[in-house]
Order: sequence, then structure tokens, then C-alpha cells
Amino acid sequence: MREISVGEIARTVRDLCIEANRRLPRDVEKAVRSAAGREEQPLARDIMGDLLENMKAAEELCLPVCQDTGMAVVFADVGQEVHIAGGLLSEAVNRGVAAGYVEGRLRCSVVGDPLRRGNTGDNTPAVLHTRLVPGDRLTLTVAPKGFGSENMSRLKMLTPAADRQTVLDFICETARLAGSNPCPPMVLGVGIGGDFELCAELAKRALCRPLDVPHPDPYYAQMERDALEAVNRLGIGPQGFGGHATALSVQIETYPTHIAGLPVAVNVGCHVTRHAQAVL
Repeated sequence: MREISVGEIARTVRDLCIEANRRLPRDVEKAVRSAAGREEQPLARDIMGDLLENMKAAEELCLPVCQDTGMAVVFADVGQEVHIAGGLLSEAVNRGVAAGYVEGRLRCSVVGDPLRRGNTGDNTPAVLHTRLVPGDRLTLTVAPKGFGSENMSRLKMLTPAADRQTVLDFICETARLAGSNPCPPMVLGVGIGGDFELCAELAKRALCRPLDVPHPDPYYAQMERDALEAVNRLGIGPQGFGGHATALSVQIETYPTHIAGLPVAVNVGCHVTRHAQAVL
């Protein structure tokens, strides 16, 4: 049994909150750069150039890459041989989020009650997804989620009569309805299978997979490519002004489901689909 203190967890989450908001994953930056090179329309090329300059400035000046520094989504993969010492994992995560957002001067956007509102002042509580995995390590992934893109996400409970094309059409329709709202080019995380809540979590997790790593199953890897091609044919383009790059990537995650259903969720990410990870 290996001990990890709540203090170490809190410090790590703090650092990940700041890092994720200031520096994009290299695969996302690479995808934006590649998409910029494919744009033919002058306005689209200029906008993509501005996005790249913004990313560079954020990293060099230690500023958030987007003013919406998001609601902190934290994935904790806890090894079964890990003992968390000194308190609760959830409390440690929230202490880390609070420290990261306040000390890092990140915008605090969380309200304490969904209807009566009222800002909590430190961007807590986080959304925490925990799962037990083999080993004696704790893997923490912080994925700040802005709501310009989150608000464009959709979930649909399809029937088994739906086929591959039905799912592709739903993905494409979601991007079309989103339009310029999620600050395209988008990253689309897609969850297929499970049940109502699991397919949404799958879609969120899909946004954390490197954009240059396709689905391991060739069937779904091809589906990702087909979905991306269909979405980019919409012509929404960078920031909604037209062009090729409506989306940078479509990422699919799947899970077995019930014989009577086919849940599908599309979690929309913007061009700054952020996440940072550490292993303790």
C-alpha cells in the first residue's frame, strides 16, 4: 500500500489548474497550426493566425489562453494500492482548485446554486470523476471547461433502429446548431453506449484524448474521420466566419449498452480544449 497525502494532491491540482489554463496541450496547438495551413480564405487564415498568436502570448506572458477559465473538471484514476492520507480526496481536489484559481488569478465562474446563483468566489466545487484502476499511482487530469462550448453540447437517447449514419448525422447536426457559439474550430467529444449519464461522461473523457491518437478500433477510427469530414463540410469555419476548419477533431469513446437503447452524447469543445495531467 502506497500513501499519498491530501496536501500533495491539493498542490498538484493547484498547479494543473494554472497550467491547463495558460498552456494548451501540444497536440491541440499542432492541430490548430495544421488547420491554419489548410485554410484558403484570407479571413479564415487571418483568424487562425490570431488564434496561434494568442496561444503563444498566453504561454509567454503567463496569462490564461481564454478569458473563460472554465469550471474545473477533474478526472482522478486511483490505483487500488493507493491510500489517501490525511483527509478526503474530494476535499483535497477542491482545495487545489480554489488555490489554483485564486492564486493563479483565473476567473472564478462557479455559482453555489444553479437557480439562486451567487458566485462561490474560488471556482469550487469542481466536477470530480473518480475510478479505481490497478496499481499504486494516482493520475489526476484537470480539464477546465468553458461554457460557451459546454452549452452547445447535446445528448440523445436513440433506439436500436438507429445506425452508424444516424449517429454521424447527430454529430453533424450538433455542430451545425452550435454554429459560431463555441468559438470554432471545435473539438467534438462523442460518447456512444452505456446509459444516460455514462455516455455524457464518455464524451467528456473523449475531449482529453490527444487529437493525434485515433480510436484503437479501426471501425470507430474511420467513423471519427468521417464525422470530421462531414462537420468541416458545413463551412462554419474559424469563429463562424466561414472556411474549412469548423472542427479540429472528432473523438469517440464507446461502452456496451442495453439491447433496447443507443445513447449518444456530443460534448463540444472550443479551439482551446484544455487539459493537464500529473501522475503521483
